Parts: sequence; C-alpha cells; structure tokens
Amino acid sequence: MKLSIVTTLYNSSDYINEFYQRILLEAKKITEHFEIIFVNDGSPDDSLDVSVQLSEQDSRVKVIELSRNFGHHKAMMTGLSHTQGELVFLIDSDLEEEPELLGEFYNAMSCDKYDIDVIYGVQRKRKGGFFEKVSGQFFYNTLNHLTELKLPENIVTARLMKKSYVTELVRHDEREVFIAGLWQITGFNQKSITVNKHSSSETTYSFRHKMSILENSIVSFSNKPLKIIFHTGLLISTISFLYIVYIIFQKIFMSIDIEGWSSLIASIWLLGGLIILFIGVIGIYLSKIYTETKRRPYSIIRRIHEKKQ
Repeated sequence: MKLSIVTTLYNSSDYINEFYQRILLEAKKITEHFEIIFVNDGSPDDSLDVSVQLSEQDSRVKVIELSRNFGHHKAMMTGLSHTQGELVFLIDSDLEEEPELLGEFYNAMSCDKYDIDVIYGVQRKRKGGFFEKVSGQFFYNTLNHLTELKLPENIVTARLMKKSYVTELVRHDEREVFIAGLWQITGFNQKSITVNKHSSSETTYSFRHKMSILENSIVSFSNKPLKIIFHTGLLISTISFLYIVYIIFQKIFMSIDIEGWSSLIASIWLLGGLIILFIGVIGIYLSKIYTETKRRPYSIIRRIHEKKQ
C-alpha cells in the first residue's frame, strides 16, 4: 500500500464528511492504493456513527473505536500503529488544517534532494485570542528551557512521514504520551513547511490542560527540575553556613547580640515552603515512575470497523 491517512475523532461529526471528500481527492492524486483510518477517541457525539457509515461504503476506510476517551495524543499513536502505507499522513479532522496539505507535503517530499523522512507543518501565525497566544508562547518557552527538545513553536498535527520513521515512532512505549516530544526525539531528517491554520471551533486545550501537558512533558523528557532542586539546596546551605559564621564572629569578637524574631520566622516559612515544593517535584517524578512501571496500555480498542472485501 502506498499511502495511509490517519485522523482522530472527538466532537467531529460536523466535519467528517467534508474531510473525507477533500482528503479523498488529494489521496487519489497520489495513488489509488491508500487507506483512511479514523480513530474515534470516545467522542460524545455521533462521530462514530458517521465514520462507520463511510467505512461501510468505502473499503479503504477503517474506523478504530477506542473503549473510552484516552486523549488526542494516545489516539494518534494508536492510529499510527495500525498503518500499512509506505507514506503516512497524520492530520486533525476538524478542517482547521486543510486536507489539501497532503498534496503540498507530498510534492515537497518528492522534490527535496536531501531524502527527507518527515514533512510537518508550522503555523504562520498562531490562531486564537490573546490568552491562547500568550499561553501557547509560555508553553513552548518553558518546555524548551527545561528540556533538551527545542520544539519548533506553533507546530501543527499535519505531517507526512515515511513508514520507516513511523515504525520507530510507535516503538516508544510510554504510558503518558507527549507526541510532539516523541516526534522530535525519534530523529530522522525532518523539514518544516509554514502553513495557515484556521479556527473552525473552540480549542479543547484549556489552560489547565496545557499545564498538565507541560508538567508531563517536562518530567518525561528532562531531569532539570531535580538538578535545580539540588543546586537551590546547595545555595541555601552555603548562604546559611556563611551567615552562621558571620553571627559567631559578631558574638565572639564584637560582643553583638543578634535580634530579629520576624526575620527568623520569615526564614523558617521560606525554607518550609521550599521543602514542600521540592518534595512535590520529587513526588511528580515518583508518580511518573509508578505509572510507567504498571505497563498499562495507553489505549484500548473496543472494535475495528471496516468493510469486508
């Protein structure tokens, strides 16, 4: 098979039919041997019914029905693990990323002289209002500062990948999936193309959700917070030791009594807060280890819908 197209479904029923028609036209320009894989991520609307109807009409359409909502990233990894094509195109189904990007990415990959393995999209201008833009900028700045990932800013889901890359990508067996980080650390020759992303619906990535992803991605790809704890503790200990030496010097050689209960209490509260904070950071890493060692599957498939040939 030449091409596999993977997309996820969550509150997507309004877009599925148009997405299918448009992606179908693009795929036929490349090859007649392709498959379209819809991954229903426990969508509360009738996305499953709409996509299953397509699978009953077109043998090239396969619908992977997950047993519940596992999250966007895990649903994408599930879909990628079921691809058979030499090329794999991953895209969201909500039409914010145009299905016509498939043709654009394919032409870019075919014409490139450096044997590119992945073509991915980066937003020309981040969509959304002021808060969404600021929170997105904060997310990327913090992530790149605390990890070694150095992710491109405003990266989108749409990407065309060779099968060799996808095979290595799905080998990552983490329970808590941050797919943008996995895209990066898998390596291979990757090239970005600037794209326009439309705003067809309200984002499902709330600030709380973004912070949850940020926390997970930092502890998954970096040990810098643990190093910061060590160096902060070392700095406080050094300053405390030097201050004690200073107090002793004043007491013995200058006969000066040091007063100041307010500063003492403030110092105790400061150190107590730091201790609680640091224990919390270590606890996050321990919870990550706890989750990974249980080896639970990151998604569970309830049923695969496809037309029997």
